[in-house]
Amino acid sequence: MKDILQYKDFIGSVHFSAEDGVFFGKIEGINDLVSFEGSTVDEIKTAFIEAVEDYIDICKQTGKTLQKSYKGSFNVRIASALHKKAVQKSLVLGISLNKLVQQAIEKEVSTPAAQGL
Repeated sequence: MKDILQYKDFIGSVHFSAEDGVFFGKIEGINDLVSFEGSTVDEIKTAFIEAVEDYIDICKQTGKTLQKSYKGSFNVRIASALHKKAVQKSLVLGISLNKLVQQAIEKEVSTPAAQGL
């Protein structure tokens, strides 16, 4: 089960507050905090779409970029045994560990299941 909504290359996280009886969420992957809420599934979907459209309009008016920028480097923490296997595999293939990880990520995000994003 995925607790996300998708619209126009935007992803919204979705949570439920039993105490308040509402669904709530925020647009992920942007440099601002844009939240939305609704009492039903249809309401939260509509609120998300409206939040995205409003955010796009505001960004156009102010000249702000829509999405976060990513610098292309990040730390990954894995088990030492997996790290060893990855290094060995990269040596056998004659490529750097970075290249091996990049290829693995490219393969993962290009699979049909990942394209549902």
